[in-house]
Amino acid sequence: MLQLNYHHLYYFKVIATEGSISKAAVKLRLGQPTLSMQLKQFEDFLGYQLFERRNRSLVLTEMGRVVLSYATHIFDLGHEMMETLKGREVGPSRIRLTIGALDSVPKNLVKVLAQAAFQLGNCQISILEGRGSSLMKDLIEHRIDLVISNTSPPSLTDERIYSRSISKLPLLVCGALNFVSLKDRFPMSLNAKPFVLPTGDSRVRHDFERFLEERGIEADVIAETQDTSLMKNLAVEGHGLIVASETAVQEHLRNGELRLIGSLGEFYEEIWLIAAQRKIQNPIAKELMRSFSFAAKAPKA
Repeated sequence: MLQLNYHHLYYFKVIATEGSISKAAVKLRLGQPTLSMQLKQFEDFLGYQLFERRNRSLVLTEMGRVVLSYATHIFDLGHEMMETLKGREVGPSRIRLTIGALDSVPKNLVKVLAQAAFQLGNCQISILEGRGSSLMKDLIEHRIDLVISNTSPPSLTDERIYSRSISKLPLLVCGALNFVSLKDRFPMSLNAKPFVLPTGDSRVRHDFERFLEERGIEADVIAETQDTSLMKNLAVEGHGLIVASETAVQEHLRNGELRLIGSLGEFYEEIWLIAAQRKIQNPIAKELMRSFSFAAKAPKA
């Protein structure tokens, strides 16, 4: 079995941290040609290019980010071991937790998830927003620990991942003060009214269209976006109505920027927590997958 050269791994970590071979060479007290050669040998050993050059700087490749994540954990553990062997008091390790959040998931819910993680242990949290496909790819390749999503997870067809439903959020129709009169004849009052909705691949969009179709109502869709912040901003400015969970709009309802027009009744936004199968589980992520849940509040008129 080929043995990993930990000197090469450390040199790579310093280069990645410093951002260039020249800066890393100064820190390591090595010549640039020597360090470049060591990096080349390490890449040849792994069979992957770890950096690419952009505008005279080194940028980690996709595989480079994976290797750096492992290198960071390896050398953090090594430092803790040496401190312990020297008889020094070592505090509990700070666990790194990376959470991927779909940009359509309510920010308040992401915040509650982060707060729950802090309560479970000493951790440092990174929250990355993005589209489902890219986040799932990062999850499977172990660059992130958890994904919080409002779309059905592919866990039923992909054995590499598993998931759990953590909340079902009632869906509301909300708008600025200029739409408040629509409450009187809701939902028929929505006919031909302007809406800012999620894009067509959204479960919320699909369920709302079904709600309208069952009642013979046609909405005037003036804008589509998966960005919940943009959606709410357009609604606050009075451009159109939105469909969102109470969790997503609770601050705007509280301060009066948005008004509750009506509820979609049996329709809700389901939230999922998703993790990947791995040999060594992040303990914070493991406990969140086991126990985290979010209780939706009842909408207020």
